[in-house]
Amino acid sequence: MAIEVGSKLEGKVTGITHFGAFVELAEGVTGLVHISEIADNYVKDVNDHLKLDDKVTVKVINVDKDGKIGLSIKQTIEKPADAPRPERFNRFEGSRPSGSGAGERPSRPSGFGGAGGGDRGGRPGGDRGPRGDRGPRGGGFKNPAGKLTFEDKMSRFLKDSEERISSLKKSTESKRGGRGGRRD
Repeated sequence: MAIEVGSKLEGKVTGITHFGAFVELAEGVTGLVHISEIADNYVKDVNDHLKLDDKVTVKVINVDKDGKIGLSIKQTIEKPADAPRPERFNRFEGSRPSGSGAGERPSRPSGFGGAGGGDRGGRPGGDRGPRGDRGPRGGGFKNPAGKLTFEDKMSRFLKDSEERISSLKKSTESKRGGRGGRRD
């Protein structure tokens, strides 16, 4: 019987490595079950799932020109067609997909920040430091809701970034002897 992609065959585990297991098929042909094709869940150690001389059912997933055979154990396991898929987090909405049922978070109106309504530090208004309620240039550049606008946050970021870069340049130049300094 010829080994064809998509066929399910019986085999015996003949070798186990950190990256998968070698399975001997009919006619003495050996193929590799990669660690990612052993089980549906994460496989940290192949030895937790397979032992030498185990009889396994494998599916041929590829046959290379040089004779290497790629096998899969997890693709032989029948999954019920009506099994619910796990819900994925929608990073743009900050909630589960609409219609997901119980536990669904209400969507926020546009213009509101992340969790807690402030910046990542949990401080309200997106203020990151001792500047108080001042905007990036010292004037009060907040919208009526008391939040900094995107443009204000960007200009504050650019200003802080330029200050950090200039101080970094100063410190590295002083370590090298300044601009155009001689090295003896």
